[in-house]
Amino acid sequence: MPKRLPMWATATLYGTLIVALSMGVRQTFGVFLLPISETLEIGRSQVSLTLAVQNLIFGLGQPFIGALADRRGVRPILMLGVLLYALGLWGVTLVTNVWGLLLTLGLVVGLAQSMTTFVVIFSALGALVPTQRRGLAFGLVTAGGSLGMFAFVPLAQILLSMMPWQGALVSLALLILLILLFALAFRPRPTSSSSQAAALPSSSLKPVIATALRHPGYLLLNLGFFVCGFHVAFIAIHFPAYLADYAVAPFVAASALAVIGLANVVGSYLFGALSDRFVKKRVLSALYFARAVVFVLFLLVPVTGTSALVFGFAIGLLWLGTVPLTSGLVAQLFGVRYLGTLYGIVFLSHQVGAFLGAWLGGAVYDLTGSYLPVWNTALALSLVAAFIHVILDDRPVRSLQEQRA
Repeated sequence: MPKRLPMWATATLYGTLIVALSMGVRQTFGVFLLPISETLEIGRSQVSLTLAVQNLIFGLGQPFIGALADRRGVRPILMLGVLLYALGLWGVTLVTNVWGLLLTLGLVVGLAQSMTTFVVIFSALGALVPTQRRGLAFGLVTAGGSLGMFAFVPLAQILLSMMPWQGALVSLALLILLILLFALAFRPRPTSSSSQAAALPSSSLKPVIATALRHPGYLLLNLGFFVCGFHVAFIAIHFPAYLADYAVAPFVAASALAVIGLANVVGSYLFGALSDRFVKKRVLSALYFARAVVFVLFLLVPVTGTSALVFGFAIGLLWLGTVPLTSGLVAQLFGVRYLGTLYGIVFLSHQVGAFLGAWLGGAVYDLTGSYLPVWNTALALSLVAAFIHVILDDRPVRSLQEQRA
């Protein structure tokens, strides 16, 4: 008889599939930017603002959703999130103005994403996965998000070629409902001693957060993840429109986004494995510096379909490799008991960056007719993040407390 997978491996598999669906659909919104703006007769900046609000709501919900997952388990959160996700996408097809778009695509979908992605899944896995396998598990779940991007962005473009954008969004809403099946696999949160052992022994959430905010490494980790959010949102939302300005075919633009997702399947697994072997902050610093190099090279060459695909592959290798490294650092600093909560706060910082990346992309374009100032900002932020992780204090909170005592 075939050997049964350990519980943590099974949970990692289902978590990967859930994130693949949720993040895969989320990464398609860039190809809907122009159709939605044309139908509603609004500028790119207004659609970008809606997607920026979505990113912000996504982030604002993370600390609260993470805390709820830490205390109550993930299954009910996932199920409610899926229903909100499908409802929000369907609602987008009915709106007639920017306020309706803000409510559905911004508020409802943003809240749904906070309930169906990394923080919730990591909260469950933190209590199940052995410490020596945690980076690998987190990397696999992160790779799932990229695999979803690889699958769903071309699918969305194909759907747009076959039907109005409203029908394409409804089709994606129906696919999101598949998460309900995978959510059933998650049991109530275990209360074993291994899951309770943490660097933060308090059972009260307020002092836990206060202790974390006093850790200098945690604050810098928030700043670094802000940069990642800026990069990811700007590219995911505005890259197809940027390429369209240079007469690159829409399918090639969608393919470039898909290549980002495919390359990051490799990148997320690779950086997840590296986080178990090397000093996490050094790997993060190298990752952000590599992003800066990729930005410089892309801005120096002519914009063509070929350069877009090459850029997609290069940036894809570095796309969400920050996630297993950053979440792993949170666990290293504070243990796993409050991982959902404390990583949720860091993820909020990521989404504040995403808000600015999404919004500034459209606002700067409408103001100047060019995305170049935002590309330059992304480059500068890469260098800042690389430096931040060089100086980041990655000692566990107990070590700092013992030293001060």
